[in-house]
Amino acid sequence: MCLAGVLMLALWGCNSSEPPATVATQKDAALVPKTHSGSYPIRVVCTTGMVGDLVRHTGGEHVQVHVLMGPGVDPHLYKARPNDLRLLQQADLVFYSGLHLEGRLAEVLESLSRQGRRVYAVTSALTAEDLLGDGGQFDPHVWFDVRLWHKCLGLVREVLAQYDPAHRESYQAQAERYGAKLLALDEWMRNQLAQIPKTQRVLVTAHDAFRYFGRAYEIEVYGIQGISTESEASLREIDALVQMLVARRIKAIFVESSVNPRHVQAVVESCRRQGHEIRIGGELFSDALGEFRPDVPEEENPGTYIGMMRHNVRTIVEALR
Repeated sequence: MCLAGVLMLALWGCNSSEPPATVATQKDAALVPKTHSGSYPIRVVCTTGMVGDLVRHTGGEHVQVHVLMGPGVDPHLYKARPNDLRLLQQADLVFYSGLHLEGRLAEVLESLSRQGRRVYAVTSALTAEDLLGDGGQFDPHVWFDVRLWHKCLGLVREVLAQYDPAHRESYQAQAERYGAKLLALDEWMRNQLAQIPKTQRVLVTAHDAFRYFGRAYEIEVYGIQGISTESEASLREIDALVQMLVARRIKAIFVESSVNPRHVQAVVESCRRQGHEIRIGGELFSDALGEFRPDVPEEENPGTYIGMMRHNVRTIVEALR
């Protein structure tokens, strides 16, 4: 099927019950040098803001990054728009997260890859041992473990350096600078989250996006919905969650910027009916960055990966400690 036909299926919202196939040659493709011979900046399309941030910090002035999914957009449910086809076809490079995060857009990305376009899943830098899975499907939310996201930075650096070897040293230096920031962020997060008493280190959110976060930073994590927001929690699962929250007197649960808050509100009400006053501790960024604010430093800017992670940690610590 031609790319246009694939995109039309995505625009119509077709959604197979089977998960999209992984591009088997993705890791090999990332290692094949393909030299840039056009003008600058290099045109790069990224699916999510988190991926876009990796590319911007590595590519600097040599790249122009367009992100398809903006603030508040749920990548699990995202449907390609007519303008996306033009952007993808005109791009010199395309980076996406992978591991089925982009659900309905995956078929378009795979079609581009089969046609020999330069399309790369940043999570192909990770090993099976790095990843969490359930039922044969890997959890795609790897950016919540900063050290894993640091590994993905290495893939972006290598792709840019091989595609544009004239600026290899620049990409290497910029990736090293950003990588140092990521490792400092990881250490800051560990110190902050240690302020929460162990018995209260329970993170309940709208959907199951924070398992890497829980594993990396020793937080007990529960999602009302599954890994994908297309899934629905059963009444039995919600009741069991409510009983746990009441029994352990957990102080707060959290909504997400890209997920409908109705399930979280229902859990709060159920706890109250059982005599436990639990509150919504704040809004976390999960599958999308916040609005970028050009007047705000990166460390506090919700429109950057570092700013998003710092916002989440501050919100969690303030609500649970």
